[in-house]
Amino acid sequence: MTDSDVSERAHIVRTGADRLLTDAPELIRGKRIGILTNQTGRLRDGRHVIEAITESGIAHVKALFGPEHGIFGNTPDGTVVDHEDHPGLGMPIYSLYGKIHKPTREMLEGIDTLVCDIQDVGARFYTFISTIALAMEAAAEQRVSFVILDRPNPIRGLHYDGAVRVPSLRSFVGWMPIPVMHGLTIGELATLWNNEGWLSNGVRVRLEVVPVAGWKRSMWFDESGLPWVAPSPNMQSLSTAIVYPGLCFVEGSSISEGRGTGSPFQLIGAPWTDPEKILHHLDAFEAPGIRFTPEEFRPRDIPGIARQPKFDGVPCRGVRITITDRDAVKPVRLGIAILAAFKRAHPQETILRNRRFDILTGNPSVRHQLDQNVSPESICDSWKQELEAFGKVREKYLVYD
Repeated sequence: MTDSDVSERAHIVRTGADRLLTDAPELIRGKRIGILTNQTGRLRDGRHVIEAITESGIAHVKALFGPEHGIFGNTPDGTVVDHEDHPGLGMPIYSLYGKIHKPTREMLEGIDTLVCDIQDVGARFYTFISTIALAMEAAAEQRVSFVILDRPNPIRGLHYDGAVRVPSLRSFVGWMPIPVMHGLTIGELATLWNNEGWLSNGVRVRLEVVPVAGWKRSMWFDESGLPWVAPSPNMQSLSTAIVYPGLCFVEGSSISEGRGTGSPFQLIGAPWTDPEKILHHLDAFEAPGIRFTPEEFRPRDIPGIARQPKFDGVPCRGVRITITDRDAVKPVRLGIAILAAFKRAHPQETILRNRRFDILTGNPSVRHQLDQNVSPESICDSWKQELEAFGKVREKYLVYD
């Protein structure tokens, strides 16, 4: 699809943040609120949600809360974020990606409502949704209401795929028992968790969702008319988000996922890779909507973006992943196919790092099958039954057409 095609199809989408003050001000009017957000929490007019609410005077903002990468989104992946005071407003910014992942009673003291405005990317291991789930639990326990200002799922809301996370692999990159790719918005996810009793000890929070106006499940993010604000330092484009649900598996292996280059999750390789062998095996696997080409690259530490990437400063060879038909791409299956190709081409060097790999896929059977050279198609078929069960639950919470 060309840029002109996209612009012709672009809709005027209003996020929950755009609608809060005009369509649902009663949710925060006169209340003492906390705001869980980051750099993506912007309105169509360019203002940040914090700025819009404080300027309106409709509520008293008591505290701010930030997820991984910090409230300003400038901290690299996996780096601890400290508490700080907002430089302009003087109020505390509590980090939920450091020693503490869940708001404490003290953090929520004096707060009536916690407002959440964060752009997700549609993958289970993107930690923002874990932060939101834990914030919902804390709010429920402290009798604080919770308002989600919903945003589009950037990779559409049509498909869900991947193994459902098993109980033994619960972690911050897989807090809820959902598949890798869930095909829901944050508002839909939160309502599912709340109504199905999935929060800790079955607690339920007083939840309100301000829905997106004008968004349809079939819409890609660039058809929404909304500006792309990178949700994290390595998520600089929609094309990265499209392949991310499958290519993030590579993080749990001995292969570089392209961090430290200009194309994270779209350049895959290692110093020992023979690209022609990889391409030979990929030719035998199903990878619709994707073109693979050999490429050399050298990962480097990039301040604020990539800290100590794999093979830092070492020349690598591998494959570039180019999207040719995004409607046809099956991201999770793409990731499995690429790992299967590496396993066949370089069985000794391609190491799947046990629990680190398993918490990304959600089930150790995926690693076991890759190690045994089971076909990608059979591996993906192995989660069909659990995926269907999730689909039945998911269907009850679809808000958008």
